[in-house]
Amino acid sequence: MTSENTQKPHDRMAAYLNVDMTAVNDLIRDRMASEHAPRIPEVTAHLVEAGGKRLRPMLTLAAARLCGYDGPYHVHLAATVEFIHTATLLHDDVVDESAQRRGRPTANLLWDNKSSVLVGDYLFARSFQLMTETNNMRVLAILANASATIAEGEVLQLTAAQNLATDEGIYLQVVRGKTAALFSAATQVGGVIAAAPDAQVQALFDYGDALGIAFQIVDDLLDYQGDPNATGKNIGDDFRERKLTLPVIKAIAKGDGAERAFWTRTIEKGKQEDGDLEHALSLLNAHGTLDETKAEALAWAEQAKTALNTLPDHELTQMLRDLADYVVARIS
Repeated sequence: MTSENTQKPHDRMAAYLNVDMTAVNDLIRDRMASEHAPRIPEVTAHLVEAGGKRLRPMLTLAAARLCGYDGPYHVHLAATVEFIHTATLLHDDVVDESAQRRGRPTANLLWDNKSSVLVGDYLFARSFQLMTETNNMRVLAILANASATIAEGEVLQLTAAQNLATDEGIYLQVVRGKTAALFSAATQVGGVIAAAPDAQVQALFDYGDALGIAFQIVDDLLDYQGDPNATGKNIGDDFRERKLTLPVIKAIAKGDGAERAFWTRTIEKGKQEDGDLEHALSLLNAHGTLDETKAEALAWAEQAKTALNTLPDHELTQMLRDLADYVVARIS
């Protein structure tokens, strides 16, 4: 049996929040049902039951609990956060024309794009129904803003991903939109529903924001130096999909004319040939941009941990610290 010290932080958190998480899962199953359109629970169950870590709803529960909340609406908010996340995944897989997620065929592959988009819309609508049941306008504002920010981030990525003019500022804007916005909203609403002081609510937002950014930077880094068995992605998938991520953005900024021409051909124009990935990796290594990207991810994780200093001394606060370390442990 795994000892407490070697257990992963999110597993420890899941065990600690077991009763709450069971209630969240029951609520999710209840609300993804549809009397009139049986395809909705079919498609949703495929994703919801796929064995994800449920990290975002867990952050909501943890934030509410460590701020002293004793229910019941943290469960509604956690389910809301998971529905928003699942809806964005359904839409993302259509946009990215993905065939696999978490090692299983995507919904758009098993059914079709129309089903994925419409079921995603249904889950967004369901998430708003759940939010209103809390009767808390501030919570509604935070989650509605996060939903808009996520969509904005995805649209920005469409135009920025293959444009060599994309700089680190735009990259951060995309990451804040498509990933960090839901992390920060998830932690923030936990504090708000617990009626925590403003300084604590801000600290929870800051933690989620920094954790989400670290999470995405690590993901982008692992695309160039991860273990495909551990990540479920092949090395260089982002390169093949012509996505400008942080290691490449840094390399372009340092490159000469010949290197810029290489990136223009492979990323902007998409004319990739055998050996291009190897050449791209050699440029990233030559300019040290993988190491620089790693340093940034570690710095964001430290920032997340620093934000927690304002929060009550609680077992869950320590688990959130460990979670920040764990997110970047894959690269350190």
